Amino acid sequence: MAAPASIDAIEWLRKQIEETAPDPLKAMLVQMVELLMSAEVDAVCGARYGERSDQRGNQRNGYRERPWDTRVGTIGLKIPKLRRGSYFPGWLLEPRRRAEKALTSVVAEAYLLGVSTRKVEDLVETLGIERLSKSQVSEMAKELDGVVKSFRERPLKGPYRYVWLDAIEVKCREEGRIVNVACLVAVGVNNDGRREVLGLEVVSTEDGAGWLAFLRSLRARGLKGVELAISDAHPGLKDAIAAVLRGASWQRCRTHFMRNLLIKVPKAAHGIVATFVRTIFAQPDAESVRLQRGRIVEQLQARFRDAMKMLAEAEELLSFTAFPKAHWRQIWSNNPQERLNREIRRRTDVVGIFPNRASIMRLVGALLCEQNDDWAVVRRYMTIEQEEVTETKTLLKKSA
Repeated sequence: MAAPASIDAIEWLRKQIEETAPDPLKAMLVQMVELLMSAEVDAVCGARYGERSDQRGNQRNGYRERPWDTRVGTIGLKIPKLRRGSYFPGWLLEPRRRAEKALTSVVAEAYLLGVSTRKVEDLVETLGIERLSKSQVSEMAKELDGVVKSFRERPLKGPYRYVWLDAIEVKCREEGRIVNVACLVAVGVNNDGRREVLGLEVVSTEDGAGWLAFLRSLRARGLKGVELAISDAHPGLKDAIAAVLRGASWQRCRTHFMRNLLIKVPKAAHGIVATFVRTIFAQPDAESVRLQRGRIVEQLQARFRDAMKMLAEAEELLSFTAFPKAHWRQIWSNNPQERLNREIRRRTDVVGIFPNRASIMRLVGALLCEQNDDWAVVRRYMTIEQEEVTETKTLLKKSA
C-alpha cells in the first residue's frame, strides 16, 4: 500500500523537518499514518476520496478519534468511518508485544497501588502513555496472566538432553517491606536441537527446598531424558538435581568456577592463573582435557596450593567431556542462560521494586514466553543426531 503518487516522499520529509514544530517526528508520524489509512480506505471504497467512479462500493462518513500510544507519546489519530460497515487499521493498532504490555501494566499497577514515586511517574511518561485507567490495567493484567499461566503449565514434550538452571534476584514489596525474591528459570534443548524455556517460578529464597519443588514440577509436566544439567555450585541446587534428575550428570559452570577459584589467588596473579586454566578447555579431546588439568595443577601447586587443590578436586568441571565435542562450547558453562538473565534484568531494572510477586511473574513470564517463541523459529541451537546419542552413551561408559 502506498501514498498517492503525486507525493514525493523525500520532498515531503524535507518539508516536514523544515516546517513542523515543535515535534517534527510526532507530526511526520501522524501524517504518514493518516496517509496510509486514507489509501487503505480508498481501496476498500473502490475509489479515491472525492472521486466519481463506477467502481465505488462505499463512501466515507467522517472520522472518529482514537488515542495511539507510541514511543514518541500518545497521538490522537483520526480513523476514517464508512457509511456501510466499519474500518479499523489492525496493522497499526495491534496489541503491544507481550513483554512491553507486561512492563506497562506492572509500572501502572505500582502507581495504582499507591507505591509509586517520582521515578514511577517518569517511567509511565517514558513509555509514551498519558493515562491508564484502573480498568485498563486490570484487563491488561488479566490477559497477560492467562497467557503466562498457560505457558508455565504447558506439557513438556521431551526428551531434553541438556538443561540449564539459574536464578536471578529481584526486589518486591511484601507486607510493607522491600524484600529480595528469586526467579528460578530452566532452559532446555529439545530433540530438534532448539532451546525452550521449560519453566519459571518465584520463590522467597534460592534454597534447596525451592529448587527441589521447581524441578519436581518440571518432571510432573513431562521433563525427561536429561543427560546433563548445567548450573553454578549452589548446594541446594546440586542436591535437587541429584534427587530429581536421576541418571543425569552435573556440569559445574566454568565461568562461575573461575570466579570462585580466583578468590583463592592473589589479585596480581589472576591473569596468569586464568590463562592457564583456560587452556584446559582448548584441548581437542576428553583425554587431553584431563591431562592438561593435571599438568596445570602440578605446575602451579607450589605457588597456589589452595586454588590447585580446588581445581584438582573439581571433577564436575569436566563433565562436558563425556558428550560430543561439537556441543562442548554450549554446555561447559551457564553463559547461554546468563545472556537470557541479562535481558530479564534489563526489563526488571526499569521497574526497580515490584508491587507484588504476581507482577514479577507477569513481566518475567511474558518476556520468557516471547523468547521461547523466538527460539522456535530461529536456526537450531545445536545439532542432535542419533549418532551423537550413541557416541555419548559410549563416552559415559568409558568415564564410568
